[in-house]
Amino acid sequence: MTIRFASYNIQYGKGQDGRYDLERIAREVEAADVIAMQEVTSGFARSGFVDQAAWFAERLDRHMVFGATYDVDASYRDEAGRLVNRRRRFGNAVLSRFPIRSTRTLPLPFLPPADQQDIQRCAVEAVLDLPGGPLRVYSIHLSHLTPGTRIPQIQALKAMVASAPRDGMAWANGRDADWTEGWAEPAPPEPCILFGDFNLRPDGPEYPLLVGDPTRRRGRVAVRGQFADSWALAGNAEQSGYTLAEWRGEEGARIDYAFLHPSLVPAFRAARIGTEATGSDHLPIFLEMDFG
Repeated sequence: MTIRFASYNIQYGKGQDGRYDLERIAREVEAADVIAMQEVTSGFARSGFVDQAAWFAERLDRHMVFGATYDVDASYRDEAGRLVNRRRRFGNAVLSRFPIRSTRTLPLPFLPPADQQDIQRCAVEAVLDLPGGPLRVYSIHLSHLTPGTRIPQIQALKAMVASAPRDGMAWANGRDADWTEGWAEPAPPEPCILFGDFNLRPDGPEYPLLVGDPTRRRGRVAVRGQFADSWALAGNAEQSGYTLAEWRGEEGARIDYAFLHPSLVPAFRAARIGTEATGSDHLPIFLEMDFG
């Protein structure tokens, strides 16, 4: 069974023409079965206070989870003086044709800069109930500032991803029917895919932390806890492609990735970048896997 994945930093709906248009973004990824999104918002005035994750879930008819570690007050009082609770949230989402058995929002290390804008980042972890068995999917957005802000995030992310099958999700054991309501424990499987805007290029110091060090004869040698870059698996040079519209045609300008757990490499079929997309300053990336 071929399953199509997409990952898209949607820049809260703002396209390359400066217009906010969620419908345009939906059309650009609607063929995918599973979609990881970054820079998804709710409660922001600039995008009409729309709960964007809920909007995409309804428009695309998908199961959805949304996680945000940027979560601040946006409440107000209406004309009658009644308090209206509202939160301004910025985070990541996973949308899926298949049930999402359980999810966690994993805060990543935050090194607040002295005089630059940055925010608390996170990874959203989702256990998908695919026909061939469960799969972990992550939607990730790392700091845009420097390798020094991203390397601690990558180290923490790798540790959390590696420990997830042992840590479990949502609950442990199934002895209390008031909590389980007939469902089995949604234990995270070992196979996983890391999707997202990593804000790093393949020639940066962070890239080997994810895919291994290069060698003269064997290409990259990944150790346990590292991954395979789907773009390279598709036969592309690491230093090729671009995923920001403003870098159009600039080779090696990829900052959006789909990293595969080594056990999933045999199921890999194709990867591409949606260079025709205009719905965001980023370009979506697409992945096909055959789970037999």
